[in-house]
Amino acid sequence: MLNWDEYGKEENTTPPAAPEIKKEAVTQEVAAQQSQPPQPAENAVSTESSSSDIGEGSRAEAARIAVNNLDETAGCEELDEMMANAGRVQVDQKMMINCKADLNQLVPFKYDWAWQKYLDGSANHWMPQEINMTNDIVLWKSEDGLTEDERVIVKRNLGFFSTADSLVANNLVLALYRLITNPECRQYILRQSLEEAIHTHAYQYCIESLGMDEGEIFNMYREVPCVARKASWGLKYTQEISDPDFKTGTEETDKQLLRNLIAFYCVLEGIFFYCGFTQILSMGRRNKMTGTAEQFQYILRDESMHVNFGIDVINQIKIENPHLWDDQMKSDAAQMILEGTELEIQYARDTMPRGVLGMNASMMEEYLKFIANRRLTQLGLDEEFTGVTNPFPWMSEIIDLRKEKNFFETRVTEYQVGGALNWE
Repeated sequence: MLNWDEYGKEENTTPPAAPEIKKEAVTQEVAAQQSQPPQPAENAVSTESSSSDIGEGSRAEAARIAVNNLDETAGCEELDEMMANAGRVQVDQKMMINCKADLNQLVPFKYDWAWQKYLDGSANHWMPQEINMTNDIVLWKSEDGLTEDERVIVKRNLGFFSTADSLVANNLVLALYRLITNPECRQYILRQSLEEAIHTHAYQYCIESLGMDEGEIFNMYREVPCVARKASWGLKYTQEISDPDFKTGTEETDKQLLRNLIAFYCVLEGIFFYCGFTQILSMGRRNKMTGTAEQFQYILRDESMHVNFGIDVINQIKIENPHLWDDQMKSDAAQMILEGTELEIQYARDTMPRGVLGMNASMMEEYLKFIANRRLTQLGLDEEFTGVTNPFPWMSEIIDLRKEKNFFETRVTEYQVGGALNWE
């Protein structure tokens, strides 16, 4: 997995030396100033103060000279290239990818939905420490508090999500923010990046509060096969475009980015968390691990908005670049969604070898196929699974941002701004 230490690393890792400022040049500059005619009286005080504070050849003097010699036209060619006529950005100039308009100019908005999601996400702000974990700690440490199957579910889910959200954050920061060339969408991606950090914090907070073996939990994505397969699948589609040398602009690279977006938003965020979240939230409905379940409820609502944002981005790219959405890309998209569904079904079977929490692997399989059909239709593709229904209708109730209280009534979870999510 990429990290900031590797980002942009060159073969020669020796840091470049700071530009050398020759003392002779500074001396000549000062000497030239001293040869000038005397300044008017009103400037005498400032000149005297300057000469007393800044010694000949000092760093401050070098900085003053550099500023005086600053080339104000530097970067104009790049700006002209971005803005074509170097004029003010017009709405029609803004695009999702390969945009040449000034990325620093946020308005006028072209995608109002992206800005609204940023506002909604900002209003939904929460922190893990706000949630009381006392009852969870007592229950977890009690010998007969949870069954062994229930304990496996808690550990497996914390193991997967604690590292999966790091993978998600890496993809956002190292790839998507750089490659999505629309300012209002970038604004939401910044918000999403913060939320992913909060989610990772929440999982760590649960792990630490419950006194779990952190080494065991955080290494599950390497050591537990059903967790490792999901992480490996995600890296397959996200690692390559995180290379700082990857650039869009050709049909091949644009398609590669589109595949990444589908894998990222429709599978990693849109399928891979559904089994685990349903399990933990079902536990909360039974008044077990209510603090952990409440953390997951907040995260689920954030993630639901992430998925909806991502699908809007994907569909907008399809509209602006119809040549990318050819038969092969449609086939690839469906294949990725169905592969992700199969991986999540395997995860359900591994974490629920027997019935638990009012559900079993067979019910979860139907639910995941129901979710897969939804992801396919959201991209304009045909459903794959005929006749499947949602066996857990209470999940859509939890995702609904307009609910006034959470299902186990431990604290009010109404958001300040109503979300724009619709389950149907």
